[in-house]
Amino acid sequence: MGGFADGRAGLMPRVVVTGMAGVTSLGADWPTIKAAMQAGRTGIRYMTEWDRLDDLRTRLGGAIDDFDDTAIYPRKKGRSMGRVGVMAVHAAEKALEQALLLEDPLLRSGRAGVAFGSSYGSTAPTRDFVHFMETGKAIGLNATSYIRMMSHTTAVNIGVACGLTGRIITTSSACTSGSQGIGYAFEAIRSGKADIMIGGGAEELCPTMAVVFDTLFATSTSNDSPQTASRPFDRDRNGLVIGEGAAALVLENAGLARARGATVLAEILGFSTNSDGAHITRPAAATQATVQRLALEDAGIEADQVQFISAHGTATDEGDVVEARSTRTVFGDRIPLHSLKGHFGHTLGACGAIEAWLAIEMMRDGWFPPTANLDHVDPLCAGPNYLRSGQQLDVATLVSNNFAFGGINTSLVIRRC
Repeated sequence: MGGFADGRAGLMPRVVVTGMAGVTSLGADWPTIKAAMQAGRTGIRYMTEWDRLDDLRTRLGGAIDDFDDTAIYPRKKGRSMGRVGVMAVHAAEKALEQALLLEDPLLRSGRAGVAFGSSYGSTAPTRDFVHFMETGKAIGLNATSYIRMMSHTTAVNIGVACGLTGRIITTSSACTSGSQGIGYAFEAIRSGKADIMIGGGAEELCPTMAVVFDTLFATSTSNDSPQTASRPFDRDRNGLVIGEGAAALVLENAGLARARGATVLAEILGFSTNSDGAHITRPAAATQATVQRLALEDAGIEADQVQFISAHGTATDEGDVVEARSTRTVFGDRIPLHSLKGHFGHTLGACGAIEAWLAIEMMRDGWFPPTANLDHVDPLCAGPNYLRSGQQLDVATLVSNNFAFGGINTSLVIRRC
C-alpha cells in the first residue's frame, strides 16, 4: 500500500477499504453491472405504477425490480426497516461479509461504527401519519412507523442489525448523503475515534422524490424513450431521472486490517465537504472548485496525480454546466471523466456511495464505462475530457464528486491498492 503521500501527517492512521457491496437497477455485483453497461443497457424504465399521478409529468425511474425487500429478513429483524432500510442493511452485511467481519466480536468493541444516510426514510409510513392528521384515525400506524420513516433509519438499522457499539453518524444531506457517509467514516478512523466504520448511503424509489424535481421542471419527460432519457452533459438533455439503490463500504484502520490479514481493496486518501452559502438549489462553481482542491490538499496530492474523475452529472441544465466549469478549473481538460447517472438515474442519497463503490471496482478491473447517452457534449459543458466509450484504463487514483441541494459539496480521493 506504500507510504503516506507528501503533505499527509505521518501520525494519522491510514484508512483502507476492506469490504464493499451494493444494489442497483443494473445488478448487485460488478460483473453483472459491467456486462449490462457493455451491452449498452441502462437501469431506467417507464414507471406504469405512476400513471395514476396526473400532475406528475415524468414517468421514468431507475427501479430495482428484482430486489424484494419483504423477503430478505424475517419479520422480527425487518419490522423496523422500510425498503430503504432493508437495502442499506443488506449492503452493509454483504460488505462486512467480504471484509470477513460479519459476526466478528470487533463489531461490538466500541471501536466500530457507522456513517450512513438517505434523503428521507421510507415514505409509505408517511401516508399513515398524513391519514391520522386528516382523519384522526391511526389506521396503519404502529410502533415502528416512525423508525421506518425517519431520515436516519439507515444508520440506526445498520447499527442494530450488525451489533455496532461505536459511534453512529447520520447523514441526511440529499445527494451527498452517501459521500458524506464515506467521508465522515474516513475522518472518524483517521482521527483515532474508531477502528472500523461502515460508510455509505441508500434511497428507495418513490414518486414523492420525482415530484420534488418535477415541480422545478428538472425531470426528464422523455417518457417514450426511457433507456436514453438520462443524458448527463449532453446537448439534448432535458432533466434528471430518479433512481434507487444502496452501497456500503467497510473502512478500516490500515494497521488493524494488516494485523488480521484482511484483503485491502482501496485506500481513502482524502475528503472534503463545504457549503456554497448562497442559494438553496442553485449550485456555485467557485465553492465546488474549492471542495475539490481541499480534498486534494487533504490527500496530500496535486491535481496532476489524479487519473480519473467520477462526476456528479445529474443531467440538469444548470447543474451540469456549473460542475463542468468547476471541474475544469481544478483539473483542466486532461483527466478522463464520466457520470454514472445515465445508467442508474439519480439515486439521491445513494449516489455518492454507489459511485465510490463502483469507482473502486473499475480501478481494480481496469475498465471504465462512458457516460451513457452522451452523444453531443453541450458546448456550455465543454472542457472536461468526457469518456464517450468504454475504455481500459490504468487508474491508480481518482476523485469522486457529489453536490446536493442546500449548496452541499463533497469530494473524495481514492487510491487503488
